[in-house]
Amino acid sequence: MPQTPNTATNTAKGVFWMVVTGIMFVCVTAGVKFVDGRVPAGQAAFLRYALGLVLLAPMLKHMSMSVLTKSNLILLGARGIVHGVAVNLWFYAMAVIPMADVTAMNYMTPVYVTIGAAIFLGETLALRRIIAIGVALIGAFIILRPGFRDVSSGHLAMLATSLGFAGSYLIAKRVSGFLHPSVVVVALSILVTIVLAPLAWWVWVPPSAGDVALLFAVACFATIGHYTMTLAFAAAPVTVTQPVTFLQLIWAVATGAIVFGEAIDLWVIVGAGLIMAAISFMTWREARSRKRVVTPHVQSEHPRPK
Repeated sequence: MPQTPNTATNTAKGVFWMVVTGIMFVCVTAGVKFVDGRVPAGQAAFLRYALGLVLLAPMLKHMSMSVLTKSNLILLGARGIVHGVAVNLWFYAMAVIPMADVTAMNYMTPVYVTIGAAIFLGETLALRRIIAIGVALIGAFIILRPGFRDVSSGHLAMLATSLGFAGSYLIAKRVSGFLHPSVVVVALSILVTIVLAPLAWWVWVPPSAGDVALLFAVACFATIGHYTMTLAFAAAPVTVTQPVTFLQLIWAVATGAIVFGEAIDLWVIVGAGLIMAAISFMTWREARSRKRVVTPHVQSEHPRPK
């Protein structure tokens, strides 16, 4: 079916905003890499979220107007702990392994979300999803290549990070049906800051004004990235915007090589490509399935003239 001008425009907007999103998230990764060695990972993670709370001040009115039940408080608290630990591990991984490895292994999060949704939320795990998950796991294996390269603590941290983020997203999906999105976002930021505070205190070193400014910029990039991602999802289907996220790996590889002098590992790119192909396939099939459910074909009692 040919695209109408309006559809083509929305598709272009979705791709554009997702490209901007990828640039913002690569800036986040690069900013964290810049403070490596001067600010410990746990402290850098804490400062990123503590400084980012300033940007969420306009959303506090939704928090004050919301009625939080005991079950919602428990879920939000659990999400804060899981996400906080995952963020700390992500910052640690950034300090010890290349940007490309971090970006590539982060693509496993949607795969873990799919598995978790089947286990904990009762969603159907069709054969095609199982095959796609298998392909993604092969991609992760290619990136790690145990026995052929040293699997560092940073790689293990990224495996745990992806699992933690997946758990956080699953909890968010559970509570999003009861709470305003702003409440979910603000609650996460506050709780992650609290969870990271003891870790930051344990390794605290006096940060320079430049490092504080850089971490505030990281918080701004992350906030802008999440906002532009929302714009991308609103403009175009996920089947269009999801594959664009693969560009993040290209920019991460280029930034790591040019700015930080990191070696380019072809196997990391190949493994990430398999993971992204699996995610794109699952996203496309999910969109097709939803389209059939939402707009089923109904045959008219009186056939229309051709």
